[in-house]
Amino acid sequence: MLVQGTRVPVETVLAAFEDGATPEEIVQQYSSIALADVYQVIGYWLRHSKELEPYLEQRRQVARDVREANESKFPATGLRERLLGRRT
Repeated sequence: MLVQGTRVPVETVLAAFEDGATPEEIVQQYSSIALADVYQVIGYWLRHSKELEPYLEQRRQVARDVREANESKFPATGLRERLLGRRT
């Protein structure tokens, strides 16, 4: 679910808000979103959090699964050394 007229997912806006970002900071971070839209997303979530929570939890699980898959394919062990080795 995207913020209307943007490519920014609603869950991205809500995650930033839950992490303590103000609506103004969210707009600075995602310039394609209007301030009024950020307030609307947050307001809707505050009024309908019980209905949205299953969707948000599903998206969190998808994100965890993708992260785990990426970490298993591309382990971070020795990453710093590999990157520094490319410099020389």
